[in-house]
Amino acid sequence: MEQEFKQGYRMHRILSNLNRLDVDRLDDADRERVETARDLLEEVSLLTRPGDGAGVDAHADS
Repeated sequence: MEQEFKQGYRMHRILSNLNRLDVDRLDDADRERVETARDLLEEVSLLTRPGDGAGVDAHADS
């Protein structure tokens, strides 16, 4: 279970870092790459959550 928490935390950190990027300063191609990465990571995050919703809030923002 601890391994799942670590993986979920890493996923959350990556998404947080992508969300913090100042996409207005990126060119169109890089902006599209960031959006694609965000979408894919969010899909994976949804797919890997337990079915009963347990652990959905098991990460910390920093």
